[in-house]
Amino acid sequence: MSENDKTDQKDVTAAESISTAKIHPIVKYPDPVLMRKGAAVTDFGPNLAQFVEEMWASMYAAHGIGLAAPQIGVSKRITVIDANFKEKPEEKLVLINPEIVEREGRSFEEEGCLSLPEIRDKVHRAARVKVRAQDVNGEWFEVEGVELRGRAIQHEIDHLDGILFIDRLSALKRDLAKRKIRKLQKSGQW
Repeated sequence: MSENDKTDQKDVTAAESISTAKIHPIVKYPDPVLMRKGAAVTDFGPNLAQFVEEMWASMYAAHGIGLAAPQIGVSKRITVIDANFKEKPEEKLVLINPEIVEREGRSFEEEGCLSLPEIRDKVHRAARVKVRAQDVNGEWFEVEGVELRGRAIQHEIDHLDGILFIDRLSALKRDLAKRKIRKLQKSGQW
């Protein structure tokens, strides 16, 4: 088997494992689980690894670049991030019990959210962050993020703290977003 064959086989195996993983529905605002701080993960056994695979499958099925456990109804401090959406698998992140340990600079860019479909707006974030987190085996590590990856890290950690990106908007913009959501709910599109 050539190196290319091995790579192709790994890609097929990875795709099969994700495609057979359970896909959870995305929880939409105003579900209370989205407003609660997630509980710390303490069990790093095989159930956690399986749940992380389900998170990847759910995120990709929803065409997202990040997903926090509360967004699929589980109030735990787990997030998966792929800012390149399958283009650079080596840059995929699983962050368990993450905490931001450094912030630098300012950025003001548009964001969206799987739990707030149809809502997009510009949000202030740090331009660079460093995060300390655990992997699926419970090992601590640090990772930095800039640009979209840094923004996604901050957005997903906000979810773990019960904060939505609309909470970071001005009162006027937040009210307009909530009005749009109520209108979509009344029309059955939410």
